[in-house]
Amino acid sequence: MVDVIVSGVAARLTDLIAKQIRNRVYLVRGVQSDIQNLSGELKRLGNTLDDAERREFKDKSVKDWLRKLEDASYEMDDVLDEWNISIVKLQQKKVGSFIPSPSLVCNNFYFRHNFALKIIEVKKRLDLIFMERDRFDFVASYPIHASREPRLSQTTSLIDLAKVCGRESENENLVDKLMSVGGSRDELDVCVLSIVGPGGIGKTTLAKLAYNDNRVKNCFQLRIWICVSRSFDEVGIANEIILRAGGSKPNTNQLDMLLRCLKELISGKKFLLVLDDVWIEDNTKWEPLKNSLKQRDGVGSKILVTTRNQSVAVMMGSVKNEIHHVGSLSDDECWLLLSEIALSGKNEEECKKFHNIGKNIAKKCKGLPLAAKTLGSLLLSKNTLKEWENVMNSEIWELEKVEIDIFSHLLISYNELSPALKRCFSYCAVFPKDTKIDVESIVTKWMAMGYLESRGSNGGDWKVRGRENFDKLAMLSLFQDFNSCGDKTESFKMHDILHDFALFLRKNVSQVQEYRSLFNYKELPNPHLCDCLARVRLLSLRKCGLRGIPKQIEKLIHLRWLNLGRNNFHDQDVKTVCKLYNLQFLWLDVCRLEEISSKIGNLVHLIHLDLSYNNLLKELPEKVCNLCKLETLNVDGCESLSKLPQGIHRLVNLKHLYNSGTRSLVQYPQGLGQLTCLDTLSRFAFDKLHWNELGLLKNLNRLSGCLELKTNFGDQLLDGDIKEEHLEAIREAELGKKKHIQELRINFSGHVILLDALKPHPNLQILDLTLACEHRLPWWIASPINQLISITLSECTHLSSLSHIGQLPLLENFEIKFESFYSRLEFVGREILGMTTTTTTTTTTTTTTTRDHISEASSSSLTAAAATATTSTTRDHISEASLSSSMVGRRNTNTIGFPKLKKLKFTNCSRWKEWEDITAEEEDSDAITLMPCLTELIIRNCSELTKLPHRLLRKASSLESLHIYYSRQLEQLYVDTKGQHWKSISISHPNPHLVLKHF
Repeated sequence: MVDVIVSGVAARLTDLIAKQIRNRVYLVRGVQSDIQNLSGELKRLGNTLDDAERREFKDKSVKDWLRKLEDASYEMDDVLDEWNISIVKLQQKKVGSFIPSPSLVCNNFYFRHNFALKIIEVKKRLDLIFMERDRFDFVASYPIHASREPRLSQTTSLIDLAKVCGRESENENLVDKLMSVGGSRDELDVCVLSIVGPGGIGKTTLAKLAYNDNRVKNCFQLRIWICVSRSFDEVGIANEIILRAGGSKPNTNQLDMLLRCLKELISGKKFLLVLDDVWIEDNTKWEPLKNSLKQRDGVGSKILVTTRNQSVAVMMGSVKNEIHHVGSLSDDECWLLLSEIALSGKNEEECKKFHNIGKNIAKKCKGLPLAAKTLGSLLLSKNTLKEWENVMNSEIWELEKVEIDIFSHLLISYNELSPALKRCFSYCAVFPKDTKIDVESIVTKWMAMGYLESRGSNGGDWKVRGRENFDKLAMLSLFQDFNSCGDKTESFKMHDILHDFALFLRKNVSQVQEYRSLFNYKELPNPHLCDCLARVRLLSLRKCGLRGIPKQIEKLIHLRWLNLGRNNFHDQDVKTVCKLYNLQFLWLDVCRLEEISSKIGNLVHLIHLDLSYNNLLKELPEKVCNLCKLETLNVDGCESLSKLPQGIHRLVNLKHLYNSGTRSLVQYPQGLGQLTCLDTLSRFAFDKLHWNELGLLKNLNRLSGCLELKTNFGDQLLDGDIKEEHLEAIREAELGKKKHIQELRINFSGHVILLDALKPHPNLQILDLTLACEHRLPWWIASPINQLISITLSECTHLSSLSHIGQLPLLENFEIKFESFYSRLEFVGREILGMTTTTTTTTTTTTTTTRDHISEASSSSLTAAAATATTSTTRDHISEASLSSSMVGRRNTNTIGFPKLKKLKFTNCSRWKEWEDITAEEEDSDAITLMPCLTELIIRNCSELTKLPHRLLRKASSLESLHIYYSRQLEQLYVDTKGQHWKSISISHPNPHLVLKHF
């Protein structure tokens, strides 16, 4: 792990030489050459650190040497922090000086001399460390799978079934998959099943159970077990398979000849090949061997792989349903396994004596079989309750036998990691056991600690690197209990044994490093900070009840990450924080701030700034625009914020502007449109005086996720005064080019023709639409090419028809709701069914043609009144004609209404009286399928609705639950499940488990 800080310091020393020339802050004579030599020596040293870190767990002198190197490297890193701060101060003084003077600080002898002394002092320490290195005879870096790497113990297929417990259901599942026919992607391919899990979880044991199952023995003509381990030797593996398949020992080591011999030997035979403990991720080594195992006449042959790394399973050809993640044992199963060993040779009375305390010890195993066996072996030699109690009360990582037997297995995986990944993993020990760890948060901490390796001159995207590091650790089964949103993991936990392992690793970390990350440190030493705290890099004082920012915080000059959120501060307190020039991440959310000091611009290294939910904050200082490295600015919930800085275009690296809930912000600086790196803009709103600002979105084509648009074109546009300039302003936004936006929330006040022109990209999946004064929906909502899966219509109080909603073939969720209990919606016709046909009709052509005509007409100075009349009349006619044609006139055409809809919800439709049903003839027709995937129908606060469409609900064959809340007329009819109305739905319904839910 030392490699990360050593390589980082070497890079900073190299950069220092360039910076002194660029900033004209020249070093004392002779120091420059010392720095150059030191940088080169650290880089050369880095080549041997891989070997040193592997040896530290067995050689205490190596461990001590690494700790000294780490301490000295961090001290040099701190000296370089001081240099950076001095550069910032110099630049500030230059700006404030009336007479420009390059020597303002450059010629300050004290500054340069003092810095030189610190460099020389640390260099002397490092020189001694470099000299001491020679006695260890470290080996320079070598490939991970080279022959120097100690081999793991070989596994065999033999198993003592009496000593296995808790794997019955997993074995049944695996045996079923092994015996199933097919499973591969094509007839020549061979199915690859994989067992994945961390070391000691029982992957090999599960593979042995299946391999030795009598059903499997009878199913395969050949069964072959190969222990692969870390070195994937294709020649050796091919030789082993040939010998175990009954062939003679080949007289060649040529891979091509061996694979041809292998292919001929297994031809026509159904085989099971187990490859135990595979580590290789190189597809070029696996592919030739896999190709030799493919055969037309061996249908049903299987390859079973065990591995710690899911990436290996995927590389070898396993798809999702062919990868089995081994589960943990229960506490009782762990006790059975542990007691089998620990109580061996003890009589019945002794067994009873240790039973209760033994079950508590078994809980320490947290479902890991290897831990149960190891603790059982440890307890075997302990014959008193006191000795067992000592084991129970000890941290598992403090037990010597655990360190040897369990952690040695985990060290194998750990040593495979890059230095940066080692740091990222061991850092997780700072969290308490069973903590849900937020992925985005821990990535910021890794960045602040310097664990994310740089790529290229600008370091690349640290968030991407952090996410990649997390994914790699997760694929190695080092994390568990993932919570995901879509394809993105949001949080995770560590298995307790792996947390103990991380603690074991951190006990080898120096005290200096241990104090670099402190959380919830509620009592800052007063009046002076201790020396160890002065070096801290991460500090969380979140929700500590602070009434002001402690003055001594300004001494923590090495801070990179500071969370002061949810405290009560005065505006002047922020000035103290603004002296922490090395800060990269700063949280000042929910601090009741009314003003941000202009000195915030001093924090030139800031990447992330969170000012959210400071409700009284009215503006940001222009100096915020000095933060040229800023990537994330969060002002969510700042309700009083009325403007953004005019110089916002200078934030050239800004990627995320979170501004939801900024209801006073209705005007944006022109520079916003120049932030072409922007990925996130939560909200864009304008009032009737600034409607032409929508064009600021034109070049922001990287916008992704969710965008809220609040538009107000003014009351005059409702009277028919639409002009070309209004339509042009809408088109300027070019929403149709923003293909990464998945969710759009539109709060629209103005004529619907303007909304027609706002057409988003077809990739849009979620739409939440609020229409203030319109009776119809925009035409693009029913475009046949869109990908909408969810629509919510909110506060569309004048909406009188749901035409076109039914034309969405991918829609899964649809909700219409009113918060005000007022709506014009009185009738829901069959248009909501989305009746579409599989054949092209004249009506469909007419619809498309008419819409194109309307779009062109509205684009050419068409008056709103004329456009409204044309649109309304034409579409109403089209709706009736197409429904009549599809529902009645085409008995020989298959029709599917809402083929994907799963959830349908109506809320506060206070004037809704009728929901049109289908006819008996249509219900009986096999050519008409209506909402086949609908599982849930919810009707809430619809007091005037008198009846449900019984035939339609019977046609919705997957309906599982009908919810009726606060709708008095419906409740009177359907609450009695034995009554006629409920029976008319339920008795004839295809789903016999349909239930009614109500209050």
